[in-house]
Amino acid sequence: MSSPVTIHLRAETKPLEARAALTPSTTKQLLDAGFKVYVEKSSQSTFSSDEYEKVGATIVPEGSWKEAPKDRIIYGLKELPEDETFPLIHEHIQFAHCYKNQAGWQQVLKRFPEGNGVLYDLEFLENDQGRRVAAFGFYAGFAGAAIGVLDWAFKQTHSDQENLPGVVPYPNEDALVAHVKKELDSALAQNGGQYPQALVIGALGRCGSGAIDLFKKVGIPDDKLLKWDMKETAPGGPFKEIIESDIFINCIYLSKPIPPFVNYESLNTSNRKLRTIVDVSADTTNPHNPIPVYDIATVFNEPTVPVKTSAGPKLSVCSIDHLPSLLPREASEFFAKDLMPSLLELPRRDTSPVWVRAKQLFDRHVARLSSSNL
Repeated sequence: MSSPVTIHLRAETKPLEARAALTPSTTKQLLDAGFKVYVEKSSQSTFSSDEYEKVGATIVPEGSWKEAPKDRIIYGLKELPEDETFPLIHEHIQFAHCYKNQAGWQQVLKRFPEGNGVLYDLEFLENDQGRRVAAFGFYAGFAGAAIGVLDWAFKQTHSDQENLPGVVPYPNEDALVAHVKKELDSALAQNGGQYPQALVIGALGRCGSGAIDLFKKVGIPDDKLLKWDMKETAPGGPFKEIIESDIFINCIYLSKPIPPFVNYESLNTSNRKLRTIVDVSADTTNPHNPIPVYDIATVFNEPTVPVKTSAGPKLSVCSIDHLPSLLPREASEFFAKDLMPSLLELPRRDTSPVWVRAKQLFDRHVARLSSSNL
C-alpha cells in the first residue's frame, strides 16, 4: 500500500439525517487495511461514538473537519449547510447535488475551486460499465413506498383538510413494515377491503425493486402492482395509467429531458383516482423534472405537500430527498459495503478508474462555472 490515507467522517447536519457514510463494521475494514479514520461525534447518527471507538477509530468533536489538516479526506453523505460559504480546502466525498443544473449549483460548486479543494460526488462514482458502484436506491424505494402507503391509508381514515403527520426513522425494517401494515389494515377496514393500486416507474432498477419489495411485504396483492420501466414510458407521457392508480412511485434516474409523466392538465380530471405521488428521485429543482406539479422538497416532519388541483380527490406529493434515512442502519450498511472496494482504492485515487473519472467530472463542471452567472 502507498502512503496511508486518512479519512475524516464528518457528522451529518441535514435535519433528521441519521445515516452515516461509514458504519462501525466498514470503519474496521479500513483500519485493518492501514487507513487512519477519524469519526466525529454526532448528535443524530444512528451509530454511537462508542461503536466506532470499539473498532479502533479516533473520535473527534462534531464539526472539527473544518480545522482538520489538509491531507485528510472529508467523508460525508449529504450536502453541506447552505448558509456556509467559506472556501473548501480538502478533498471531499459526498453527495453535492450540483452537477445537474439544480438551483444554486454554482454556489455549491464554487467553494471547492476557491479553496483548491476537490469534490468526489458519490452520485457519480461509476465502474467501467458506467454503473454506480454504490447507491441507496433500494432503501430509497422501500422507504418511499412505505410513505406512499401511509399517506394513502391516512386519506382513507381522515378528512381532506388533514395532511399525513410527520415520520421518524425506524429502528429496523421489521418495525417499519409492521407499522405500515397496521395502518394499511385500518384503511382496508374503513373502505371495504379495497387495496390501493400502485404504479412504479423504474421498477427494474434498485429503487423500483425496493418499492415493489415494500408493497409485497405489507400485503398488497401482485395484481395491484403495475411495474413500469423504459419500455412502458418510451411513448412519452403524460400517462392516463398514473391517474387511474391510487399511488404513483417515481424511481427513475433523470439523465436527459423527457416528457412529463403527469402535469396539471392530466391531473385535473374528475375521474382521477390518484391520491399519492412519491417522487423518490426528488429532482425538485431540476428544470426537466417529469413530475412538474410541485416545487418544494418535503421533509420527514412534513412528509407531503398538497398538489393544487381543481378536480378530483385531494392529491399529495412526497419529495423527501433522503428517504433511506427512514431505515438508517440497514441503508448505511448496504451502501458502505457496496462502496468499500472503491474506498480501498483511495491510496491509488490518481490512477484508480473510479476516482479518476470522478475527478475528471468535477473538473468539467468547475470549468462550467466561468461561463455561468454566479
